[in-house]
Amino acid sequence: METTEAILTKRQSIAAGVVAVGVSLAVSELLAGLVDRVPSAISAIDTYIIDITPPAVEDWAIGTFGTNDKAALYIGTVVVALGLGVLAGIGVHRRGFLAALPLFVGFGAVGLVASLNQPLISGVLTVLAGVLTVGTGLYVLWWMLATPHPLQSPAVIGEPTDGLPVDASRRQFMGRAAGVGTVAVVGGVFGRRLITVTRTPDVVLPPAAETLAAPVAIDSFAVPGLAPIITPNDNFYRIDTATIIPRINETRWSMTIEGLVDNPLEFTFDQLLTMDLVEDFVTISCVSNEVGGGLVGNAKWTGVPLVTLLEMAAPKEDAEQVVGWSVDGWSSGFPIEAAMDDRGAMVAVAMNDEPLPQRHGFPARLIVPGLYGYVSATKWLDRIELTTWDGFDSYWVPRGWAKEGPIKTQSRIDVPRNRDRLAPGEVIVAGVAWAPLKGIEKVEVRVNEGAWVAAETSDPLSIKAWVQWKTTVTLAEGVHVLSVRATDGDGITQTAQVVRPRPDGATGHHTIRVQATA
Repeated sequence: METTEAILTKRQSIAAGVVAVGVSLAVSELLAGLVDRVPSAISAIDTYIIDITPPAVEDWAIGTFGTNDKAALYIGTVVVALGLGVLAGIGVHRRGFLAALPLFVGFGAVGLVASLNQPLISGVLTVLAGVLTVGTGLYVLWWMLATPHPLQSPAVIGEPTDGLPVDASRRQFMGRAAGVGTVAVVGGVFGRRLITVTRTPDVVLPPAAETLAAPVAIDSFAVPGLAPIITPNDNFYRIDTATIIPRINETRWSMTIEGLVDNPLEFTFDQLLTMDLVEDFVTISCVSNEVGGGLVGNAKWTGVPLVTLLEMAAPKEDAEQVVGWSVDGWSSGFPIEAAMDDRGAMVAVAMNDEPLPQRHGFPARLIVPGLYGYVSATKWLDRIELTTWDGFDSYWVPRGWAKEGPIKTQSRIDVPRNRDRLAPGEVIVAGVAWAPLKGIEKVEVRVNEGAWVAAETSDPLSIKAWVQWKTTVTLAEGVHVLSVRATDGDGITQTAQVVRPRPDGATGHHTIRVQATA
């Protein structure tokens, strides 16, 4: 029969370690959610992981998880942390409570160092949060391993537990584990919710100097499943390196223009709003977007012309590159000509007639028509730096992406979906096509290896925005291959050559398979 000396089994010690680590994670998340300027240690570690991850792994993560890549990384970090809890429990079982100290303190130190490198934080509050996080986890571990009266005399592994029957002691331990574990899960989920919830910016934007008319019926097609001509803010793709959306107070925010300029400047949010605002329909895309992918969207952007701000700063003759810096240290860079020509680059403050959502760059971001986001679309803008072309490589360039990133002409089939089963006969095929700065001249669809047939296109909102297209094809019973290609305003038709996104964007015809069956 098992004796009281064997009550704290290896499994119980491991459970205690996992629960204690879970409490530490929950405390970190709660403090980050409740206290302004205290970052989440998990998210801080995730940011560091993103910065050191090899490009091939980043490509795989984006290709596999898409816009859920950060959630996948977060879950992975939590799993690794709980794995450390398992190791702590094994150590405690073999050598006693002190064996857990190196793992708890070490992981806490890693989280603290990563947290102190985050933007918009308080160093003092962050250190205090780190100490409280580790201390709480260690106390919970000690309490889980203690006698039924932990404040009187903590037990040592292998010692009797005040003579309690074995079954009663086990039940008490399981009750503690279940209760504390539940509190940790609830607290951690609540804290994460506080961290990730985004507020609607409470600002009133003045109207643009010249407003654009809202899209009318001729500008779009009412085909179920077809991407809308204007992508709603909540559905707009998000690809960036920020593991947590920066929470910026617009009353304390400002952006600077510096570097190779004769007149360095600083602008507050209110100062930007006093300037003449412009608005434009612009399609932007991530360079990681695969052919037929969803990392692309079309919106009406409102902001201050970038050329206006740069002219006020007076660029020097040797200024060749405009570098946008985010508050989290991310950077993009593009030729100064793209800021000064008539394409309409802007410091945007609104998206689809609303203040920029936090997840899309509030209070201000860069929009540069015709360029992929990795070289142009700095969100949570902190400063603009002018430099030489060879004097700086922005965030993604050393990671294997091209220094210049013009958006390539693309088209996509939205309706029907790949592998859909359809009734034989006439079938509507529809999608979107884009070639910012060039416009779309025509879109063509092909069934199997047949002739290319011209599709109907919507009236363009601007030469920088995508168009919808649709046509009707007749399908006999069987499996069919549908393909689409677009010809841009320069008369250049999409190539059929399939190229992956790295280093400067994917090419190829979007092709799907469907089955017509009665």
